[in-house]
Amino acid sequence: MKQHYDLIIVGGGMVGASLACALVPAAEALGLDIAIVEPVPLRRDGLSYQPSYDARATALAYGSRSAYERMGIWQTLTQHITPIGEIHVSDRGHFGASRLSAAQQQVPALGYVIENHWLGQVLLNRLQAPECGRIDYLCPAEVAEVIPGDGQMSVTISRDGCTSALTCELVVMADGGRSELRQRLGIGYRYSAYEQHALIANVSPDRPHRGIAYERFTDQGPMALLPLQEQDGQHRCALVWTLSDDDTQTLMDMDDAGFLAQLQQRFGYRAGRFVQVGERHAYPLQLVLAEEQVRAGLVVLGNAAHALHPIAGQGYNLALRGVVSLADQLIDARRQGRSLGDLAVLQAYHERMRSDQQRTIGFSDGTMKLFTSRNPLLTLGRNLGLQALDVCPTAKTLFARSAMGLDTPAPVLQQWEGRS
Repeated sequence: MKQHYDLIIVGGGMVGASLACALVPAAEALGLDIAIVEPVPLRRDGLSYQPSYDARATALAYGSRSAYERMGIWQTLTQHITPIGEIHVSDRGHFGASRLSAAQQQVPALGYVIENHWLGQVLLNRLQAPECGRIDYLCPAEVAEVIPGDGQMSVTISRDGCTSALTCELVVMADGGRSELRQRLGIGYRYSAYEQHALIANVSPDRPHRGIAYERFTDQGPMALLPLQEQDGQHRCALVWTLSDDDTQTLMDMDDAGFLAQLQQRFGYRAGRFVQVGERHAYPLQLVLAEEQVRAGLVVLGNAAHALHPIAGQGYNLALRGVVSLADQLIDARRQGRSLGDLAVLQAYHERMRSDQQRTIGFSDGTMKLFTSRNPLLTLGRNLGLQALDVCPTAKTLFARSAMGLDTPAPVLQQWEGRS
């Protein structure tokens, strides 16, 4: 552990580790010293894949693939991902439906589903490679205090019962939506409670999923069913079911047979008959947006900056675009001899991401409100819209590009191989 770093990343989860991986080539070429502070002990079992029926998963938009390709880890990730070849969108009990396919859009996949455990292991394995000598992984450890100073940040690290005082040019907070550090720093946030819960579980249909993802809107709430890799010969799909608070508790209390019967009734038989369900989890849904995402010497990133409704599956993809954009901004600043914590540098990053955040959050929030409304005119309008989308190739392409994260030019992670 050094006494001074150029960058300290608070949180070594998928967002924090992705930022470090994005900076790996530039770290050596530009002399960047980086520390990652993570309270969970680092696993050192390499790339051991430990499959679990109940593994949580994340949907990566097709546009997120290029980021991990440029980090040099996509080929490893592909060992345990499930491509999404088709997306079926439908409104239960109504005529509206639309289908998107990778073949029609002339792409290998509309997106990919990856188990969080595998993505985390691949990221950590990359950060333990010999070429990552300028990246220190401090764990288990916690950031006890961050104090802005004259041109640098003072960071107090608590580790093994002892505290250490470090300094850095920039602190990046990637410690999740329940960031206590964000509160201690007085960073306010706006939130809107949806008065809903997301119930998540892995379920098995009685037939292969064939790479099809479903977005099904019901009177109880929208449902997403994502294809997963088979486990011990069992077909698996990841279920995300948005429910009212009361309905959530009722379904959580049911035995497996009762739950599967309710799921079948609401979802229908498009994916087959559901024959098994794993552990169920539920968490309240709310739209959260930090009122400050940058200060001099400080950036708030990922779920610590924004938490979205899961209806469109765009939360992590938005965070990853922020990771790439920030990495590019920091590389440019270093090349120009500017401090990574320079407020103008960080404001430029935030301006680049502002419209993307507003558009993505607005789409997610608006879609949720539109498809949960029981207003007859809105119901008719959304079903006419789905039907029009299904028969209009141009509209379908625009919608598909948005779902794949390709509707706006994405920040391109700079490459440093062979540079000095």
